[in-house]
Amino acid sequence: MKVYGLKNCDTCRKAVKALPEAELIDVRAQPVPDAVLTQAQDRFGAALLNTRSTTWRNLPEAERQGDPLDLIRRHPALMKRPLIDAGGTLYLGWGADVQAALG
Repeated sequence: MKVYGLKNCDTCRKAVKALPEAELIDVRAQPVPDAVLTQAQDRFGAALLNTRSTTWRNLPEAERQGDPLDLIRRHPALMKRPLIDAGGTLYLGWGADVQAALG
């Protein structure tokens, strides 16, 4: 199981702690593979982009209109976290629904 997120993100750390078999992959150091990003975009759509982040608020309006996957590739912190790959099934976030599905 892979948890794509940021090593300094509290939510990502909680997910990894609760999932002892999970490996945290810091998306700033190692980008999410394109195949996983595309699958996540297909499954979660606009929810994949964290529009509440400081990174998003600091982007010029013109750049915000770009392709969401290109934005995430250029600014990994824009991806909602964590993105969990559990044997090919993707989960986004660490809400009660994801915890119940993986617990």
